[in-house]
Amino acid sequence: MGHDRVPGHADGHAPVEVAGGGGAPLAERLRARGLRLTLQRRRVLAAVEALEHATPEAIGARLREEAGPGGSAPDASTVYRNLELLERLGLVWHTHLGKGAPVYHASEHPHVHVVCASCGEISSVAPDLLDSAAERLAADLGFTVDVGHVALSGTCRACRERAGSETP
Repeated sequence: MGHDRVPGHADGHAPVEVAGGGGAPLAERLRARGLRLTLQRRRVLAAVEALEHATPEAIGARLREEAGPGGSAPDASTVYRNLELLERLGLVWHTHLGKGAPVYHASEHPHVHVVCASCGEISSVAPDLLDSAAERLAADLGFTVDVGHVALSGTCRACRERAGSETP
């Protein structure tokens, strides 16, 4: 992918800005840990951002599709390693939405996942929806809720309407 080189930058690429990173470009944050901003890391992060809620397998499939028949795409282990690193850097979060592999999403907009057990639709709601429950868990159990990993399961409105029942 030599077409994404940017003249005037030492590595040929424009700095990648990261939300939640104090304005520091991703390359600087990686260098501070003795790491480089590789093409594979940039591609994995871009796929996570584009897909919004995707399994590592879906991210790999997207990268293979983008690479085309003659292009090169990272293998599954490279995708997993980069997702783990990006999560340690605070750039992505993973959430378990039920059975199967976790899904990854950009960490810049914290949200609670609401998953329909019937059709699998994933919706996002503001984390303050759980404020009272989180406060009660903290008071009663000393437990702190990690909103980025919360997924609520239930039945969406469309599935309830199809079943002929508007009440939950």
